[in-house]
Amino acid sequence: MPASSGNRLRVAVLADSDTRWKWGALTANRLVSDIQLDGCLLRGRATPTARQLDEVGVRADSLREVTGVEFIRTVAGGAYDVVVLACVGGAVQAMLHGLARASATSAAGPDGARQKRPVVVTGYVGVVYEKLADGLLLRHGADVVLANSRHDAERFRAVYEGVNADAGSVVETALPFLGGAPYDAAARGDRPFTVVFAAQPSVPENRTDRTYLLRRAAEHARKHPERDVLIKLRSKPGEHTTHIEELPYQKLAARVPGGLPANCRLVYGHMGEVLDRTDLLVTVSSTAALESLHRRIPTAVLTDLGVREALGNHHFLGSGCLASWDELDAGHTPEPDPAWLSRQGVAAAGPYEKAFEAARERVAALVDADELPPLEPYYTPATAPGYLPGILARHALDPRGEPLPGVSAEPRQESALRRATRDFARDAARTAYRQGVQRVAPAIRRWGQL
Repeated sequence: MPASSGNRLRVAVLADSDTRWKWGALTANRLVSDIQLDGCLLRGRATPTARQLDEVGVRADSLREVTGVEFIRTVAGGAYDVVVLACVGGAVQAMLHGLARASATSAAGPDGARQKRPVVVTGYVGVVYEKLADGLLLRHGADVVLANSRHDAERFRAVYEGVNADAGSVVETALPFLGGAPYDAAARGDRPFTVVFAAQPSVPENRTDRTYLLRRAAEHARKHPERDVLIKLRSKPGEHTTHIEELPYQKLAARVPGGLPANCRLVYGHMGEVLDRTDLLVTVSSTAALESLHRRIPTAVLTDLGVREALGNHHFLGSGCLASWDELDAGHTPEPDPAWLSRQGVAAAGPYEKAFEAARERVAALVDADELPPLEPYYTPATAPGYLPGILARHALDPRGEPLPGVSAEPRQESALRRATRDFARDAARTAYRQGVQRVAPAIRRWGQL
């Protein structure tokens, strides 16, 4: 029987970063109209802070940190109708195996029937431009694998069919956080023309390229004193997001000779609110470009550092948005190609909500089914004996999906003092990790180049 009360379904979202929580929670609300939403934050290096969660702006009925094993135990208890796995591929694969094992070994009820397992949904938080096969096969086994566009749906099915895996789980949808008022240049009024550079934590990754982009944004502000140039950052120093940031723009900005011009500054906040005052969005390959394009805001994807797979801007080939800072300095405004936009699921014809109809219908049918088939990921100890055990072990599971010896599946009951001590120790560990990422690792690489 479903875990729901009346028509209200219970949905759990497991997320391992701020951006994945945003995707997972908004996806849950798109797929199910009346839900009790319980958020579970996977404990790790990128567990979002309270500030990051507040900036995302998505509310849940409950929100707590968990380990993977704790999450599996909670879900296996039959509390949920739907589970959304909004995590990196390895974590998704581990949860699939853990949930599959827990469902197979769950005790039968008084009538002899086993508790129906929840419907499992997963997908990607944004543009899929690297590790396509690796990431997709790690997500195989979920009941529903969401593709954010027609372009992605075709690629996803081709990967699964290429290894003779079932591709029926792939469902075309759209990014759940697209929206906002369409851009209207006439509505700007007396507000200065605003250029927003959407920075990314790991693209580009080296100091030279990141300093170059920052310098060009500052130069654009100097050449156009009548404009505001905002450098939109994802996280503050000490916070982590989906990707590791070795060279924060905050530190690079502090070293700009003479400082940033008065009309150029660093900003934080909800991307949708920043786009409300944007007249030109500039980025290397951020998903913010899709948000901007959906609202028909002029959008430039930079070519200054080349059009390369490592940067992710190759994803925008054919979009009409590729441009350089030189061109933008000269007043160029990119014009997006409508056919490209449609294939990417942005600014498509018809109501935006229509993009989620197929996924809603699929989830509803699975929730209403009397019984669901066992979860069967493509990777098993037989198909990937040298790969899968390591992935599962990182989440305290053995090759069968069982918790490793000595790992408790029970949620920990902590006193206020113990919780404060744990949080202090975790924050100290994150600080040490950040120092290693942002200081020690780059220094070691420099030494290796001598």
